[in-house]
Amino acid sequence: MATETALSYAALILADSEIEISSDNLLALTTKADVKVDKIYADLFSKALDGKNLKDLFFNISSAPASGAAAGGAAASSAGAEEAAEEKEEEEKEESDDDMGFGLFD
Repeated sequence: MATETALSYAALILADSEIEISSDNLLALTTKADVKVDKIYADLFSKALDGKNLKDLFFNISSAPASGAAAGGAAASSAGAEEAAEEKEEEEKEESDDDMGFGLFD
């Protein structure tokens, strides 16, 4: 099992049990699960989750990315529309030269 996965599961167990997510608690759980995790990773993981409520994170995750994805999607679609409009203008310019009766190889 990967270190990040083991620490994630351990953090979820601690959060569900309403126990502090500390480096020592994370290492205790991963050791009991027979997963070798370096102390530095447990320290980093516990500091990253310090002060965060994992239950709120997981139960509110469905609404947060949707709004971010919609905003990102709208920006991407407007950028795509602008590029399409620019390409269309370039095509129209090229076509207008051919309509005049002369071209590059005439």
